[in-house]
This record gives sequence, C-alpha cells and structure tokens, in this order.
Amino acid sequence: MAAARPTSSGSGALCRLVLLTLTILIFACDACKKVTLHVPSKLDAEKFVGRVNLKECFKSANLIRSSDPDFQILEDGSVYTKNAILLSSEKRNFTILLSNTENQEEKKMVVLLEHQTKVLKKRHSKEKVLRRAKRRWAPIPCSVLENSLGPFPLFLQQIQSDTAQNYTIYYSIRGPGVDREPKNLFYVERDTGNLYCTRPVDREEYESFELIAFATTPDGYTPELPLPLVIKIEDENDNYPIFTETTYMFTVSENSRVGSTVGQVCATDKDEPDTMHTRLRYSIIQQLPASPTLFSMHPTTGMITTSSSQLDRELVDRYQLKIKVQDMDGQYFGLQTTSTCIIDIKDVNDNLPTFTRSSYVASVEENTVDVEILRVTVEDKDLINTANWRANYTILKGNENGNFKIVTDLKTNEGILCVVKPLNYEERQQVNLQIGVVNEAPYSNEASSRSAMSTATITVNVQNQDEGPECSPVLQTVRIKENTQLRTPSNGYKAYDPEARSSRGIKYRKLNDPKQWVTVDENSGSITVIKSLDREAENIRNGIYNITVVASDEDGRSCTGTLGIILEDVNDNGPSIPKQQVIICKPVTSSAEIVAVDPDEPINGPPFHFTLESTSDSDVQRRWILTGINDTATRLSYQNDLPFGTYTVPIRVADRLGQSHITPLTVILCDCIIENDCTSRVSPRTGNGEVKLGTWAILAILLGIALLFCILFTLVCGASRATKQPKVFPDDLAQQNLIVSNTEAPGDDKVYSTNGFTTHTVGSSAQGICGTMGSGVKTGRQENIELVKGHQTLELDRGDGQRTLDSCRGGHVEVDNRQYAYTEWRNFTQSHLGEKVQLCNQDDNHNHAQDYVLTYNYEGKGSMAGSVGCCSEQQDEDGLEFLDHLEPKFRTLAAACTTR
Repeated sequence: MAAARPTSSGSGALCRLVLLTLTILIFACDACKKVTLHVPSKLDAEKFVGRVNLKECFKSANLIRSSDPDFQILEDGSVYTKNAILLSSEKRNFTILLSNTENQEEKKMVVLLEHQTKVLKKRHSKEKVLRRAKRRWAPIPCSVLENSLGPFPLFLQQIQSDTAQNYTIYYSIRGPGVDREPKNLFYVERDTGNLYCTRPVDREEYESFELIAFATTPDGYTPELPLPLVIKIEDENDNYPIFTETTYMFTVSENSRVGSTVGQVCATDKDEPDTMHTRLRYSIIQQLPASPTLFSMHPTTGMITTSSSQLDRELVDRYQLKIKVQDMDGQYFGLQTTSTCIIDIKDVNDNLPTFTRSSYVASVEENTVDVEILRVTVEDKDLINTANWRANYTILKGNENGNFKIVTDLKTNEGILCVVKPLNYEERQQVNLQIGVVNEAPYSNEASSRSAMSTATITVNVQNQDEGPECSPVLQTVRIKENTQLRTPSNGYKAYDPEARSSRGIKYRKLNDPKQWVTVDENSGSITVIKSLDREAENIRNGIYNITVVASDEDGRSCTGTLGIILEDVNDNGPSIPKQQVIICKPVTSSAEIVAVDPDEPINGPPFHFTLESTSDSDVQRRWILTGINDTATRLSYQNDLPFGTYTVPIRVADRLGQSHITPLTVILCDCIIENDCTSRVSPRTGNGEVKLGTWAILAILLGIALLFCILFTLVCGASRATKQPKVFPDDLAQQNLIVSNTEAPGDDKVYSTNGFTTHTVGSSAQGICGTMGSGVKTGRQENIELVKGHQTLELDRGDGQRTLDSCRGGHVEVDNRQYAYTEWRNFTQSHLGEKVQLCNQDDNHNHAQDYVLTYNYEGKGSMAGSVGCCSEQQDEDGLEFLDHLEPKFRTLAAACTTR
C-alpha cells in the first residue's frame, strides 16, 4: 500500500521552492545540545524539514520522541512535519528527547527553526520534476523460512523508488538485524535496492524484524518518506512438545464411579501458536498393572478420568501410566514426548471389622473393680492405623447394671473388657454379654452398615469371695419417743454374713455417739437409752439422732453402718417469746407486736393463747391489754397514757394442748420516732438512764478538777495585781470590739465571722486585714485578752508585764507596763455601752436611719405559751399542761422550755 501524499496547492508549491533553499547547520561536536534549521514561514504536513545528527546520541538511546506534536523524528535524524505549520514569528523551537528505557537515561536536543526567504533555483527545478513524476514507494511482503539452508546471502526482495527513473537514488536500511542486534543479519545493495539475508534465523528467538528503508539522492536529499519494512520469519516444526512435569502424582478413591476425575496433565510447544505445529494430542500408551484397563485420557485437554468402578485398594494400591503428547494434531509424522503418571488409590471404609472368634469366656472375683478380664481381636482389610481400620467396641446386651466397659487398644486394635462396678456372687454367678464392633469412620455402604455389624458373645463367671459381714442397708432407723425412761432397750443395727445368710457370730460396737445418749449391745446390736432424749436439743436436725456402728466377724473383717434414731416428739415445751425486750415509740404508736415460738412439732404447737400474768404489781392489768393477731402473735398496747419509762410485763403463752410458759417481757416507753433513736441513747425520758464510771474515768475527772483549781488560782492572783494600777481606756475602745467571755462548754477551734470581725477560741489566731486581729492566749500565769479596733491591736499582759499598741500600717507604738483586770474592763464598757448604742446607725443630724426602727406586721393569734425566751415573765409551770399534748416534733422544744 503506497504512502499517501498530499496534493500541492499554490502555497504548497511556494513552500517546496523555499525548502530547496534550506540550509542545515549541524554541529557534530554539540549534536546533543542545539541545532538550527532555516525553514520557510509556512510548512505543509508530512514535509521534510531537515536532518539532525543523532549518531552520537543514538548509541545509548532506544526511544526518540518530540516535545512538539507537530513534528516527528526518524532514527536517521530526519525531521518531518505532521501537520501544516505557519510560523507566526521568525523563530520556533522544540526539543528532541532521546531516552534509554533500560537504564532510564535521557538526553535532549533543542531544534531552533529560523525563517529564511532565499530560494535556490536548482532545488526548485528538482522539486518540480519530482512533483510531476509518478511515484511508487511501498512495502512489499517479505518472509524468511527459519533455519533456512541457503545459499547465503539469500535474496529476499528489491525495494525501489520511482524517483530513480530520473535521478540517482541510493538505498539504505536500519533497524534490528541491521545496525541493532542481531547485527548484519540483513543488508541492502545501495544502488539496486536488493535485500539479502546473511544467515539462518530461529523463529523462536525472533518472530519478525521491523526495518526502515531510506531513499536519498547523492547530495543527501530524501525524496521519499522512510519505508517501514517488516520481514516475517516463517515457522518450522522444529520443537518437540514438552510436559510441564516429568512425573505426575495423582490420587483417586477406591470404588470411584466411572468418569471420576483423577488429574490433568499439560504440555507446551515453542512453535508458532495456532498452527499445526502447536496442535497437541494426549494419550495413554501403557498402564501398569496392565489389566484391567481403568483409566482414560481426553486427547485435547489431557484430563485423566476413571473408565471402570473396579478400583480396589486392597488388591492394587498404586497404578503407573505412561502418557504421550504429539503435535501436528497427533499425526504420525508429528513430534512427540512421553511422561509418567503415578496414581495412588485412596482407602475408603469398604471393609467392616470382624471378630476372630464368635464367643469368649472370662472369669472375675466378686467385689473386684477396675481390672481387665478379657481381650478380643478383630480383622480389618482397610488401611492400618486409619479411621477406616480402628475399631470401636460396644456392649450390646447383658450390661444393664453397668458392671462392665470395653475400650480399644490404640496400638493393637484389640477390645479390652474391664469390670468397673463390683459383682456380687450371692446375686449372680454368671453374666452373659453380647458385644459388637464398628470402625471410627462410617461405613461407605450405609444401607448395609447395621446388618453387617460383627458381633460376639462373652460369658463372665463370677467367683465367690469371703468378704465378711455386710452392712446392708448402710443406713438403718429406729423410732424412740423423746424423754423415754432411762435404761429402756430398743432395736438397733443389724448386719449379716452374705455367705451364711444370717447375723450369727457378728459383733457390734459403737463408733460414734455425739451426745452419749445410748449404748450398743455387743452381740445383738440393740441399743439402750442411758440419758434423757431431747428432740429439741442442739444439733438435732429434723428430729433424727445419728450414731455410727461397726459390725465385725471372727476373722476381723468388718463393715460400718449408721443407725438413725428418729425422736418422736412429746409436748414437753411451752411456747415462749424470743424477743424479750420491746420498745414502743410513744409519740408514734401505742402498741407492739409480740410473737411466740414453740420448739415442739406443729401438732403440739399453735394456735397459742396469750394472757397477762398477774403479779404483785396489780397495775399490769390496768396498764396493758393484749389483742390477738394470728395463731402465733398478739399485740401489746398500753392504757391510760403511761409516762415514759421501762416496765416489766409478764405474759403467759399456752399451746393448743395447754402447755404454757411465762415470759417476763421488758417494755420501754420511749420518746422517739423509730426504735433506733431510743436504743442509741440513754435518756431520762425512758427512766432508766444509768452511767457507770471506770477507774480511769474517775481519775480523769479528779485531774480535771485539780487543773480547774490551778486556773482559778492564777486568775485571782492576776486580778489582785491588776488593781494596783489605774488604767485609762480610749473612748472608742469598746466600739466594734469582741469580748472574750466565760466558756460554758468546750468548743472547737473554729472561726466565726460577725459584722466584719473575726473571733477565735482560746489558743487560736486569725489573720485579718492587717495581720493579727485578735486572739486570747492561755499561758501558765493568767489569761491574756487581745482587742482589735480598726488598724490597731491592743495586747494586755503578754506575759512579760508589758502592753503594746502598734499600727499595722506603720503607726505609733506605745509601751505601757500597766495591767487591766476584767472587773475594770466591765465597769468601763457598761458606762459607755448605752451611749454607743444611741449613736449607732445615726446620721450627722443625730437622726436614726430609715431601717433602724422597724415595724413588724401582726401575724395572727399569739402562742398559748407566751414568750419562751430568757426574759419571759412566766416564772412557774402554771398553764403549761398543754405541753403534754403537743405533737412529737414539738416535745423537744417543750422540754427545753419547761422543768420537770
């Protein structure tokens, strides 16, 4: 197919004329840097622009590309346009990129296009002639048979350009097989264009060669585009097909169905794909063992399948196949290769285990346990030491009492019969067992698995053994009434000799009797009561008293049993009240619930009858009353508004049979809301406050009294000394100061703020606006009083006889050795107190502030009690009877305001 050439227009003719004037400047030494080409302002598509020298750069490059998509560069350095180009400026440049994909190296060449208008007539005339001539420059199909025998050089074809009719044309080729590996395989005659091959070619190494042919004039002009020329290497069947493995290993289960997949083989051929040279056929040429034929192979896929269902591992466990692959679709002249295929037959459980004998006989002594008495064997043709071979034994009949078990010996596959529960000769002298056996793996033929189970019978003879007396049953009981008379005999424990079937010759002795209530007769085992039996005694559960008895024969063999004495109940206990102290919170309730219990059985118990027992105190019947609740409880209520206190109320409780018991009940009438309020304190309200002091408490009180005397003595001495010197206090010293008064009760070292001041207990200190504001210090001599006013601190009697007055803000400090007693201080402040109160909360005109005198609204009827303050005019308790009928929450307040 000829290359397309665009039709020249008028402007195209001018461009071709200008192209003839092209001057190419090639700098060989700087070939990989910059090249300048002089071109016309307008270039048509697919026009030759010029040639650059890529010889030096192309040595290490295998990829050439242009940064400008309007240009293409060939391997010989020829530059052609891809599209029509109009140079808008005098210059245009682009970059030729040469890279090596193997080592990722890259080189660049910059091509600069310059506009030139000079025209050469000679070039113009050549262009006209070439434009008129009919051209033929097209690739011709060409091929070479691989491994050709020649003769060499072997002529392939002739390439020719139509421009050779008028001008001298030189032909050349480049590409793989010429100037690239494999080099010098092809060459072309420069003058004739004849193409030759110089040596044989292997298609499996080179499938084809893509060459580029060039046609140039002696002066270097290229009238034709480079011609791509493909030389195909024709395939020859010179490669044998080869299996992917030398030996194939497959596995298939025995008894597999016809057509079951065994495995697949595969072969490869290097010849040309999709030709007869690579069309392969597979086949089996030999089977060992040869008979019968059990396998087949698909000719095109190489899939091996079973052709028979007679695979039996127990007969043959491995087969060996010799397989063949041949190209040319299996024709006799095709190349072929063989390989080996080994097929292992996988075992399945198609053989049941069978007993070597149908019956067995064994013997064992009675009372023997955890012993092996018999081993049974089986035969199984399946693969040894697999689940298809290992046996599971089971006892089908005769082991209803669970005396035996059978297990498998994992090494020998034998069944081991053991005794796990002792046998009794006196009960059975012979036991017949039926056993069966199956494999661990399920049988492959499920339909016949049950009917085909192998079975055998085992006869076990029980041998007699003299085991001594037998305590059977181990627990025996006897019934005796409690409170039975002493020395009363009763039946006891009985053991017997299993061989003699009697109790003759057996001796008994008591092993354990917790309360030593009975004795055991040595010969008969009967018991005699030696102490009073009490069903309600401690550690007697459900009315049964247990003793342990040992029975032994003449040879010293013995057994141990338990005799349970069932104590029959007698109504020997009256009902009693377990909670003998009752608290009644008088403000909340007026009664309490009383519950009685009876240790006797229910037949001798409730319903109970509660009564108040008359005593020397005749007020019991008048003060208290009982009200029934249920069969076991009653309610105790007080009458006539009893005062708080503790009372003793005797209550008699009788059961249904008249057996009774008197319980002195302690009743506490308490001023409380809940019972815990009364039990957590000892209050005069209950009338039973009692304080007991120990030795250390009395000693602490004495020491405290002695310490108080010492303090009083110190204060008296200090007051007498202070009267010797008159003291003058500032007028405003009492204003807004805190006075340390007598302490009526011990308090905590806590700080309380009032009207902007800070007060402290004795022994503490506080920080105010300016350091220490006030404190009282208790020393060994007397109590000091420290006063605070504004910025100044006055300290009286620091302990060294000095008084200091300092200003926390750098004020004047005075030292005064005078001391002040508390009496003088009181006299001074009382005279000024009224005056200071009058001045309190007044403005400059000595008028009271608006909020100084307040009027309170009338809130209703006054209280019946009047004032309860410390200034109350009520001096006695007249008219206060209503306090006895207040609500519970106001009793505490009433108690604080009245004196009983």
